[in-house]
Amino acid sequence: MRVAIIHDWLTTWAGAEKALAELLNCFPQAELFTTVNFLEKRNIPALTNRVIHTSFIQRLPFVRKRYRHYLPLMPLAVEQFDLKGFDLVLSSSHAVAKGVLPDPNAVHICYCYSPMRYAWDMQHQYLRESGKARGVMSWIMRWQLHRLRQWDYISAQRVDHFVAISRYIQRRIANCYRREADVIYPPVEVDKFRHDQPREAFYLTASRMVPYKRIDLVIEAFNRMPDKQLIVIGDGPDYSKLSAQAGANVTLMGYQPDEVLIDHLERTRAFLFMAEEDFGILPVEAQAAGAPVIGYSIGGMAETIPDDISGLWVAEQTSEALIERVNAFEIRREADPESFAASICRKNAERFSTANFTSAIQSLVDKHLAT
Repeated sequence: MRVAIIHDWLTTWAGAEKALAELLNCFPQAELFTTVNFLEKRNIPALTNRVIHTSFIQRLPFVRKRYRHYLPLMPLAVEQFDLKGFDLVLSSSHAVAKGVLPDPNAVHICYCYSPMRYAWDMQHQYLRESGKARGVMSWIMRWQLHRLRQWDYISAQRVDHFVAISRYIQRRIANCYRREADVIYPPVEVDKFRHDQPREAFYLTASRMVPYKRIDLVIEAFNRMPDKQLIVIGDGPDYSKLSAQAGANVTLMGYQPDEVLIDHLERTRAFLFMAEEDFGILPVEAQAAGAPVIGYSIGGMAETIPDDISGLWVAEQTSEALIERVNAFEIRREADPESFAASICRKNAERFSTANFTSAIQSLVDKHLAT
């Protein structure tokens, strides 16, 4: 059986790429197709000795720094991949990968991280943050996004079977594409964490520092709780602004390697997460390290962290709501030290193991190939 795996682009090794790695492990004979690839094979085991096909965009000027500027060309780019003779096409898609043109006899399964948010419900936020909310360029971009939405819907109808990363994304696929989807949660490497380390007094949050992650809200809450210590790990465009906002009890560590993040997850009193995420790998990793999670209850976290069992949900994206939940967490732990026990957190995280992901993907593929 010939297998083609399509991924939007390979520019960083983040959450979607970790899921891609497990898809590649499931199908070691698969050939990989992507619009651009800037990653070194020798540094990433999943890509070693892998046949990787890139599109014409790989050869365009300034593509390494400005590949996103070529988004209007990416639908055309993925449609140029020659998939004749491939029996199974797996698209790993949050943008354009699902838009390939498979062999008519092939089965096309899309593992969908999300419909393109900047083309659908986040268009206005995207235009504001890019400084294109008004003026001539705004209307040009609005027209481009309009055409991209049309292509996105049409190309979704080429997919035989959708798989969503969460029930939250399952609903968005139904809303945007009018398609049903199975749910298979992304893989999390739970075994790289220890969950039996002594807990210390600090709280932890970690993220790329961009507006929608709402690190500003977490810092604001702890500025109003000066008796509690907060550690923030991560870097990004908002780092300077957030550093200026932080009070004396808030420590910004900037970017840290994995071993430092893992060490802090294994020791923190609780992990804080106030973003509205499609799934959210970090809260699950925190649970794998035995840490309770206090976070926003809209999005993937409502599916991955059981409220009042291995964490606490925050009903609103406000500092006031977060303060109330942190205080409730401490009162609960003082009254019952076994509340939110590390073993409970770890058991919850094991639902999202790579082994469970691999088994679910293989079962789903076998089912659809047999029909």
